[in-house]
Amino acid sequence: MKLYHAFKRIAAVALLGLSSLSYAGNDTETDENGVILAGHDVIAYFKQNKPVLGNAKYTAVYNDAIYRFQSAKNRDMFNSNPEKYAPQYGGFCAYGVTFGKKFDIDGKAFEIKDGKLYVNKNMDVYKAWAENIPKHIKEANDHWPDVENVSADDL
Repeated sequence: MKLYHAFKRIAAVALLGLSSLSYAGNDTETDENGVILAGHDVIAYFKQNKPVLGNAKYTAVYNDAIYRFQSAKNRDMFNSNPEKYAPQYGGFCAYGVTFGKKFDIDGKAFEIKDGKLYVNKNMDVYKAWAENIPKHIKEANDHWPDVENVSADDL
């Protein structure tokens, strides 16, 4: 039994190591290690209504991005329905997408609207975006198909 658990740990570490050699595609905002949301636990946004850093011990991969969680329970909740919890616009700044741009985010500025997670570059940008969220969501939705598969550097 110990050998089985040791093998599982080695396989998980190897898979994470390999996944960090490649980065997520143009449609997902990740760091140089492939981690999305600046390492914040996506479930915490929904369940605790605050940004909480995840732990590298609890991870999941979705759309080529590595998600970190504060607990196995949160990881399992995400894995049961990743489409429900994944951030809109691939985790790029929601306000930036309204201008057809892709900006990285700090993981601290967020909003859940109609059951969907929107993240912004930082709190200052969030304040501008929050002035008219429905309008900005519509604008971002209009731009996203044109920028989704384009590198942020090319926009």
